[in-house]
Amino acid sequence: MDSITVENYRCFKEKQSVRLAPLTLLVGENSTGKTSFLALIRALWDVAFGDNVPDFREAPYDLGTFRDIAHYRGGRGGRADSFEAEFDFPASQGTKRFSYCVTFTDQGGSPFPVKRRFTQGEIWFEAERATDEKYLIRLKLSEDGKEHNFEQSRFLRDENMLVPLVSLVLSIKREYRSDKDDEINVIDDSSADRLYSRISRPYQSRRRPADRRRREDRPFAGAPVRSRPRRTYDQTRPSRDPEGEYIPTYLARVSRRDQKEWKILKDALESFGRSSGLFDEISVKSLGYSDGAPFQIQVRKATGRSRGSHRNLIDVGYGVSQTLPVLTELLRDDAPSMFLLQQPEVHLHPKAQAALGTVFCEIAGLRSRSRRRQLIVETHSDYLIDRVRMDVRDGTTSLKPEDVSILYFESNGLDVKIHSLQLDKDGNVHNQPEGYGQFFIDEMNRSIGL
Repeated sequence: MDSITVENYRCFKEKQSVRLAPLTLLVGENSTGKTSFLALIRALWDVAFGDNVPDFREAPYDLGTFRDIAHYRGGRGGRADSFEAEFDFPASQGTKRFSYCVTFTDQGGSPFPVKRRFTQGEIWFEAERATDEKYLIRLKLSEDGKEHNFEQSRFLRDENMLVPLVSLVLSIKREYRSDKDDEINVIDDSSADRLYSRISRPYQSRRRPADRRRREDRPFAGAPVRSRPRRTYDQTRPSRDPEGEYIPTYLARVSRRDQKEWKILKDALESFGRSSGLFDEISVKSLGYSDGAPFQIQVRKATGRSRGSHRNLIDVGYGVSQTLPVLTELLRDDAPSMFLLQQPEVHLHPKAQAALGTVFCEIAGLRSRSRRRQLIVETHSDYLIDRVRMDVRDGTTSLKPEDVSILYFESNGLDVKIHSLQLDKDGNVHNQPEGYGQFFIDEMNRSIGL
């Protein structure tokens, strides 16, 4: 995603658009909508590319009912009866950008996508629920410049609002033929083919190989506090979860079944461990000989020529166990293309927080299409942000200034304004509002007696 536009959603009343980048950092005081922003990104992906109604209460987010999500204007303004969000995403080289807009209203207490619009250049395609029985389909093609309208109750039902728009285009293509003289608004086969081709392009570009489902590319949403370490783990089915409860099982399974992949992952984890000062080695100790045997996760510190003993994960503090799920998700071979991370620096020393910033730069800076990742990170760590600025300035990774976006969430009464900040080649932050970083300046002045 390249940008997000939002209106009447949670604390965001006024319509505003912000830029997303390969690495986007969300900063600001508590309760300024950063987590709500992350939840919206996942919901938009679900509407556009998934096959279910977006669940704004799915872990790690719980935004409540529609009444809790639609912006409350206060006083006579009351609560908004709908909220709208839109995202832009890149097209293939030489073609115009795509955008996708969704309007949510209250249905049974939950937000429901009653209107969706796909746009690319001069063409657009829109599906809207008019009544419980009828849907309106509108489309405009650049070929003829005309707007085509369809009012349907035959093949469009509520569940059709949950499938990708490309499927609706295919339905229209099948329902309407140029030889149907009894239809007033007819889209001919050639126009339908062109529209189908354009709308299907972003879906096709996000498909994994045939043996993987598209849903596996759903953004990974990480929880702000990860699972507690255990002394001994039992083998379970390694299924992703926001807290990283399954990560030890995943590490154990990879170490037993794929030595090549395990070496790559182990080397990357240990590289971070050394740069952060957390550990030098990580290993899986099996307590049996079968694949289902219990196991332990162990780490070891090495000081000069002295190599310490292996220590259980639970005996080395929370820093390792809290960062291990984040790192493993980012580094695993089948990682999705987008990550939504909340406070990955939890329980980390400033040195480790800075090292995490370098990891983010390395991953977001990858240019290989198969390994490309977009990271959207909510953080309260100036050490992490400063490391990103310095790595961009010093060119220690392939991340460029334009590959970083800093979104500053500023509270103003019942509303929040999101400021899009940018880095220059020297790592300086531009477009700063007056209040950005003021707390740290005041604290520094006080510490030196000014």
